[in-house]
Amino acid sequence: MCMALCVWQFQFIYIYLHTIISAMDDRKSQVKNSNKKDLKLLSFFSGAMGLDIGLHKVGFKTLLACEIDKSSRETIIANNPKIGLIGDIRNYSTEDILEYAGLENREEVDLIVGGPPCQAFSSAGNRMGLADERGNVFLKFIEVIENIKPKFTVIENVRGLLSATYSIDLKEEEEIFLPPELKELKGATMYYIFNRLRAAGYELSFNLYNSANYGTPQSRERVIIVCSRVNDYVPYLKPTHSKDGEYGLKKWKVLKTALKGLNGNNNEFIKFPEKRLKYYRLLKAGQNWRNLTEELQKEALGKSYYLGGGKTGFFRRLSWDKPSPTLVTHPAMPATDLGHPEEDRPLSVLEYKRIQEFPDKWEIKGSLINKYKQIGNAVPVSVGKAIGQLIISLSKNEKVENIPNFKYSRYLNTSNESFILDFEKRAKKLIEENERNQLSLFESSSLP
Repeated sequence: MCMALCVWQFQFIYIYLHTIISAMDDRKSQVKNSNKKDLKLLSFFSGAMGLDIGLHKVGFKTLLACEIDKSSRETIIANNPKIGLIGDIRNYSTEDILEYAGLENREEVDLIVGGPPCQAFSSAGNRMGLADERGNVFLKFIEVIENIKPKFTVIENVRGLLSATYSIDLKEEEEIFLPPELKELKGATMYYIFNRLRAAGYELSFNLYNSANYGTPQSRERVIIVCSRVNDYVPYLKPTHSKDGEYGLKKWKVLKTALKGLNGNNNEFIKFPEKRLKYYRLLKAGQNWRNLTEELQKEALGKSYYLGGGKTGFFRRLSWDKPSPTLVTHPAMPATDLGHPEEDRPLSVLEYKRIQEFPDKWEIKGSLINKYKQIGNAVPVSVGKAIGQLIISLSKNEKVENIPNFKYSRYLNTSNESFILDFEKRAKKLIEENERNQLSLFESSSLP
């Protein structure tokens, strides 16, 4: 009993102190609009601010960042000393947020952006969705959007969001967004979010976008939801690149271009253990464990050799002539290695920045591993720029046409149009099956 009480007390004290420390570091915005055309932006789950950098390039001005991670907060302040800054989104009312943003007079906000913690929906995690504490933060973010009512809002997340079930209790008034009998259906979370945002007065589109199609030297797929309160139609993000230059677009950028000029300037990187370097020294650019002899494959992978799947991330050297794979939060994890094409090491912090398109001078604070994490979790700058350009076009009522038959993703049913059709088709099938089962139970119970 005493032990349990002590643990509870410790947890309470830790949370309390964490909240107090975060609040002490909070600051009100001192950002001044130097240009009346600057669009007012509030950024949540800001991280290292890759998305914000892209938006700044096309005329947005970030008045407020929201970030709970200590190192990320230090990064934000180092690069934006006048920006407003708050911590855990759950600790702030709408009035608090506007005050810290320097908008006490409730001036209209042009854009709210955020990528709520993705682990709750990631295929690599426990997939608890909104039942996860981090998933609940997602709902708080939607509540903030509903209360502030910006002209536009953008939500970014992992592909797993498209298949997540809805794992928490629905309030009676929320059942209009998602019938309770559909909670366990794959995609229920996205269906709920879609309907809730529509009910808040937003027209929206979403898709699974590959960052390589927007000029990023990285093949990285993320769900991006673009919402507008002032338009009756929201097109998809307009691609600037394609794999082989299809549709008259530029070809994908490759790693060689991104890392140009960095020779001898990469002293900040984590090291591979010597026992793994034995195998890396046998591999060339673009190769992985499959390029070893069968004997060495078994030796290098151990028990993992007998696992299913492609295992392409094991002992992987990146290719100079392709975009980088998705940057992960640790470049030396055995199953997701991001090895330099030629040098016997993982990618460096500076190379990470180049691939995510951060300016070389952008300061990333924290430990080495935390730097990798901040950059790896960021939205690539070119994607942020593409989002900003679309929103500016929408704000001016300019016509933006989707490229016919453009392949945004390698997966099926990832656009709002195909996703909703597929979900409602599966929902109808489930409801019909439930009705048949209920009828069968009724008939069997009625037998003499």
